[in-house]
Amino acid sequence: MSKQQIRQIIDRRLPDAGMMETGVNGVQLFRVTEPVACAPAVYEPTVVAIVSGAKEAILDGQRHVYDSGKYLCCPMSMPVEAGTPTASPDNPLLGVMIALDRRVMTELSIEMESAAGPIRMPGGSALPPGLALAPWDTAFTGALLRLVELGDDPADFAVLGEGRLRELYYAVLKGASGASARRAFGVGNEIARTIQFLSERLNEPVTIDDMAAHAGMSRAVFHRKFKQATTMSPIQFAKSMRLNHAAMKIAGGKNVSEAAWDAGYASSSQFSREFKRMYGQSPKQWSQAAQLPAGIM
Repeated sequence: MSKQQIRQIIDRRLPDAGMMETGVNGVQLFRVTEPVACAPAVYEPTVVAIVSGAKEAILDGQRHVYDSGKYLCCPMSMPVEAGTPTASPDNPLLGVMIALDRRVMTELSIEMESAAGPIRMPGGSALPPGLALAPWDTAFTGALLRLVELGDDPADFAVLGEGRLRELYYAVLKGASGASARRAFGVGNEIARTIQFLSERLNEPVTIDDMAAHAGMSRAVFHRKFKQATTMSPIQFAKSMRLNHAAMKIAGGKNVSEAAWDAGYASSSQFSREFKRMYGQSPKQWSQAAQLPAGIM
């Protein structure tokens, strides 16, 4: 029943296609009524909950589909291809996007680890993934409903918004994707911190040694742990982040040379070669065909 109530709130507050701020910082409602093919995107630390329709995210060739049965938890910035290929006016995509505040998530993760102890992985097991799907449980569903139930009264947002958002964060940390979220924000979050370090320097020449040093690991250990968490090698990940950012900027109207420079490419010919190798189109072809996929997080 709670999911249906959430859908009714979205239907009432957002009757037309688009995205809407709720009044709680980082929380948006969205409605998509036209199919959008999967296109390069960068998922920032976010939870996406769908109450109607389905969305897709492709990470390193692996396809993830999430709908009203599972929500997406992406605790680290990740280069993906994402879209809403089944959306239509008769079957709209409806949902809620919740940005994960690093400070609050870190506080909660550390509090949880202080109370129950840090994550302990069995010897030789992989780290929790940097992108996870989790079934809606009672705690998550109830917390999300209470969050979106906040009406149009600014006083409600001011008094209750932060507490209800914190409750939702806690439900995520305790849910099926909690290991991934706690790994990104709690003790032992070296890979997540390194991804943030890289994301802030996409137009700079960051090497594996730079990233390993930032994580406080040897090159070999860093490479192994990074690939466990993201499915990609550090170099492959960095290239995907740069090219996805460039593709998004080109789709948003920026010219190819500027997009290449912003992504850290001093050579436009190298940028064009790597862009075509990844997307099957030259940057010029992409700029003519691409449409900025609004709201496809």
